[in-house]
Amino acid sequence: MPKEKIQTAYFGGGCFWCIEAVFENINGVTEVISGYSGGDRETANYKDVCSGKTKHAEICKIKYNSEIVTFDILLEIFFLSHDPTTLNRQGNDIGPQYRSVIFFSNQEEKDKSKAYIKKLEQKNTYQSIITEILPLNEFYPAENYHQNYFEINPNQPYCEIVIEPKIQKLREKLNKYYK
Repeated sequence: MPKEKIQTAYFGGGCFWCIEAVFENINGVTEVISGYSGGDRETANYKDVCSGKTKHAEICKIKYNSEIVTFDILLEIFFLSHDPTTLNRQGNDIGPQYRSVIFFSNQEEKDKSKAYIKKLEQKNTYQSIITEILPLNEFYPAENYHQNYFEINPNQPYCEIVIEPKIQKLREKLNKYYK
């Protein structure tokens, strides 16, 4: 596959296990990697990020084939997969590391993200979206035990209680995008 057709998006919306699970089975997504962005290399580890003092967010690096799935479709999935109106929180996951954030790699992603938020607000889909739109400086992959977490640990209580219902809801609404 030609390299230019593979693009990368970076989204954070709560625990990276959730974001990873949401995007892993989307048609055209070739790889999802859990990690951190927003802080320094020295603090890009789970223990430090959990302190909430590192400036990092838990995010996922999503590689996708732009001929199969577009950035706009990824935005649609992202905004339906979490609550973009809560500050530093998704459900019981509380802290700045769980904030709603899009890290953009280029001006087009920045513009599309802002336009998508404006469209959602104009449609009154959400009261007030607080999703941050920030330039990507660096992505730091999370520790190996965080990768493919839902796939490997489907019976873990967090996966059963939080992730599985989220996936089912998205599949019902957006089934056309799933493998």
